[in-house]
Amino acid sequence: MSSVPKSLKYSNSHEWVRQDEDDLLTVGVTDHAQTMLGDLVYVELPELEGSFETGQEVAVVESVKAAADVYSPVSGEIVEINELLLENPQLINEDPYGKGWLFRIRPFESELKDLLSADEYSKVVASEAH
Repeated sequence: MSSVPKSLKYSNSHEWVRQDEDDLLTVGVTDHAQTMLGDLVYVELPELEGSFETGQEVAVVESVKAAADVYSPVSGEIVEINELLLENPQLINEDPYGKGWLFRIRPFESELKDLLSADEYSKVVASEAH
């Protein structure tokens, strides 16, 4: 079973969101998503200061098996990207909820209430297994 930290919020498309003390949101792909993709070999991150709507494609992760789009879980402006991933995309495989984060976004409005809790996300993952 994949790790689903209770302290985070989740999207149906397998992104996790952490609200930081500076009111910015850190976003990455879930342990389940990186496990399904396998060893990641390439990451395309969003442009700094780019604005995205909820559900809009914001990044791409590629493995030896497949490529997957990463969607913005909230509307906002990209304020930081994890440049370490450009040289070492496998950080996502090794530490999806830590060093493998993708980007930080300044939300336009509070959309966290629309995201899933850890328990709700676990149910989504379980339903996909059937």
